[in-house]
Amino acid sequence: MSEACLPEDARRTPLLAETEVLVLGGGPAGIAAAASAAAAGRQVLLVERYGFLGGMGTAAGVTNFCGLHANVRGTMQRVVHGVADELLERIAALGGLNEPHSIFGRTLAQAYDGAAYKCAADELLLARGVQLLFHAQAAGVAKREGGAIDALFIETRSGRRAIRAGQFIDCSGDGDLMHWAGAPWEQGDAQGDLLYPTLMFRVAGVDDARAGEAWRDIGPRMVEAQRAGRHRFARQGAILRPMKHAGEWRVNVTQIRNAQGRAMDGTDALQLSAGEVEGRRQVREFFAFLRAEMPGFENAYLLEIAPQVGIRETRRLRGRAVLTAEQVLGCADFDDAIGVNAWPLEQHVAGDGKWSWPAEGSRGHNQLPWRMLLPQRVPNLLVAGRCASMNAAAQSAARVSGACFVMGEAAGLGAALALQTGCAPADIDVAALQRGLLSQGAWLGHGQA
Repeated sequence: MSEACLPEDARRTPLLAETEVLVLGGGPAGIAAAASAAAAGRQVLLVERYGFLGGMGTAAGVTNFCGLHANVRGTMQRVVHGVADELLERIAALGGLNEPHSIFGRTLAQAYDGAAYKCAADELLLARGVQLLFHAQAAGVAKREGGAIDALFIETRSGRRAIRAGQFIDCSGDGDLMHWAGAPWEQGDAQGDLLYPTLMFRVAGVDDARAGEAWRDIGPRMVEAQRAGRHRFARQGAILRPMKHAGEWRVNVTQIRNAQGRAMDGTDALQLSAGEVEGRRQVREFFAFLRAEMPGFENAYLLEIAPQVGIRETRRLRGRAVLTAEQVLGCADFDDAIGVNAWPLEQHVAGDGKWSWPAEGSRGHNQLPWRMLLPQRVPNLLVAGRCASMNAAAQSAARVSGACFVMGEAAGLGAALALQTGCAPADIDVAALQRGLLSQGAWLGHGQA
C-alpha cells in the first residue's frame, strides 16, 4: 500500500553537541558500551528516548537478568563479568538484587528491582564521566562521503537537533541507526515471522506463604481453567516469580499479535500502538485468573503494567559474521571472541515458548565473535545488543541481557581503540581489544570464569 507524502520545507538543524563516541540506546548493551568507552578515556554521549536507563529491563518491566550464568558441565557458574559486575554491585547496594533462581533446573536467572536498576545505571555512567541525554528520540542521520556517519538527528523537547561524533554505536535494539545509515539488515525468519512480544506486569499483596512455588502450579492450572471455559490465554504457560520485596511478583504471560494474527512488528507505529492496548487487555484477563484460581493471590492488586510492550526482535544486522543457532547449541568458539552467550534458544512462537538447549554435560555457552558487531558499508558504526548480526534462531538466545552486556562492552572499547589508532573499528587489532576487555574484568570464554 503506497503512502501519501507531503513536502516539508528545507531546514538547518542546530548542532547540539560534538563527542568522540555516541551511543544510541540505554539498555544493557548501551550501558556497557558507554561505560567501556569512557573507561578507555574517550568522551562519550549516550542518547536515550526515555527518562531512564535499562532498556527493556526497565521500560518493558523485564526485571530479570538472563544469560549471566551458564550450566558448565553440570555446575552453575557466573560467566558474564566486566561492566556487569559493577552494575550488579550497585543494584545490590541499593537493596534491589535477588539471589539467582533456577530456570527449569538447567540454568539461572537473577531478578532485580527496576527502580534500583535505574539508579544504579545512572550512578555507574556518571561515575565514569558519560554524558546522558534523556527524552531524545533518534530520527535520522547525516552522512559523509565514503558512507561514514557524520551526525545523528534527534527530536527533543527543545526541538530537532543534531549530534556529531567520530564513532557511533547502535544499541537501540531496533537497529534504528544502522537502518538510517544504510547498513544491510534483515527482519524475521525465513517466513518473515518475528518473536512474539510480551507486555509484562507486576502484582502485589500476594500471600507468599500460601502462593508457595506457584511457578510450578500455574501451567496445569491454566490448562484446567481454559479447558473448563473459565478463562482464555494468548499463550500456554506463564513465568510467575516472586520479587525482592515480600508480596510482590512479576508475570510474563501475554503474547501480542497484529491484525493478521502474526507477531506484532515493533517497528510499525500502528501495530505498536494497537499492541499496547491489546497487551493491557490480556493483563486484565490474566490478573482475573490469578485472583480467582491461584492460592495466595486472592487479595493481590495490579502494582504496575510496564511502560511499554517488551520487544524481543525487530531488525537484525547482516554483519561480517552471522551468529547461528548451530553455533549457540554447539557451544562454538571464535578466534575474535569478545565474551560469551550463556542463554539457550528461547523462541516465542504462536501460543507458546519453545526452548532448545546445548547438550547435557556441555559447557553451556558459546563465544561471541567481534565480527558480529561490524556492519558492512558504514565504517564508523558498531552494532551491539539484540540488533547485532545473528540469524533469527540465534537471536532468540543472544538477545538477552547477559550477551548484550558482553557485546556492548566490546563495542565501547572497540570504538575507543578505533579513535586511538585512527582507523575503522573493523581494522583495529583484535588481540589488543581482547587484552583490553580482560583488563576491564571481562571473561572471554577461556579458562575459569
